[in-house]
Amino acid sequence: MDILVAYDVCTETAAGERRLRRIAQICLGFGQRVQKSVFECSLTEAQFETLEDRLVRCIDPAEDSLRIYRLVEPRARYVRAYGRDRAIDFRAPLVV
Repeated sequence: MDILVAYDVCTETAAGERRLRRIAQICLGFGQRVQKSVFECSLTEAQFETLEDRLVRCIDPAEDSLRIYRLVEPRARYVRAYGRDRAIDFRAPLVV
């Protein structure tokens, strides 16, 4: 499944800055950054459950916002990207 993760973390405190870095690191382990606080991920159901659990445990629900959207497939038909688009299709053949 393809998902989009977007978050907004309150960074007015040192703890908020740590949460922001931790959330970004978690997301980098599952997908690729497409904007500063937005990641696209292609996951199995088990990976999705793991990612969601780790992110929900990391945020402060009183201060932060986390949104996870499931993208309609095929993604190329429904997602249009303009401007700097450095997304890599990891399912495409790798040319060395």
